Amino acid sequence: MPVTLDPEDSKIITLARAARARNDSAEGAAVRDETGRTYSATNVAMASLTLSAVQVAVAMAVSSGARSLEAVALVTAGEPSADDAAVAAELGVKSLLVAGPDGTLRG
Repeated sequence: MPVTLDPEDSKIITLARAARARNDSAEGAAVRDETGRTYSATNVAMASLTLSAVQVAVAMAVSSGARSLEAVALVTAGEPSADDAAVAAELGVKSLLVAGPDGTLRG
């Protein structure tokens, strides 16, 4: 049975997919804060810095003044890490919206 998402959740999955495609990255993520603002990002994989897409998107939201998050979406061929779940939980999100590269919700 197909899952019907809230339009705002569909939006952040679309933003995460677009960020991933734009940068040809392994992961794309998007978050929505308590005011409805959205932030999208991709993973960072440098010799001196490695961050998941979720970590980058959350850092962008927090550095812009977000105090909590309503939703976190991750688009990846892989699985979310425990660190991704932990950073989302710290800001009030109980579970991540995880989608494959085609946007199909997996979890």
